[in-house]
Amino acid sequence: MESSQISKEQIRGLDEQVQDIKSDVLEISTDLNQLEEKLLYPSGTQVAFFISLVADEDFQLDAVEIELNGKPVAHHIYSFKEQNALINGGVQRVYTGNARTGDHQIKVGFRGKTELGSEFNKVADYTLSKSVGPDFIEIRLVSSSIGSGDVEFIER
Repeated sequence: MESSQISKEQIRGLDEQVQDIKSDVLEISTDLNQLEEKLLYPSGTQVAFFISLVADEDFQLDAVEIELNGKPVAHHIYSFKEQNALINGGVQRVYTGNARTGDHQIKVGFRGKTELGSEFNKVADYTLSKSVGPDFIEIRLVSSSIGSGDVEFIER
């Protein structure tokens, strides 16, 4: 009986060690991801685009496309859960990249369906004046119940 108790205690000890190792691996992975982001997107040149939505609950956002200086940089097709998250105030990061200081042209296109079921397409342009340091742009689609919509660009 004693040998079976010892083996159970040893198994518990090994299980705890495995859990500690898993925790260490997750912590190292997080650190590596942060380091990778700093190396790939230095804070002086970093630009990030976020999507948010102010809409009626019956509005359905299907997809968004973003161009930076005439080149496509992001395209996303929304799942039902993502649509609900945006309608309930969520914000989604759709792009992180590098840009030199100066002016950059942003073009964003939204596709979806209005509460009446008709197709919704909206394209908007914006000029980003990039300075030294990171730039975060929230691109907010404001949809009304009649199917029109405005796009707001908010620099943060």
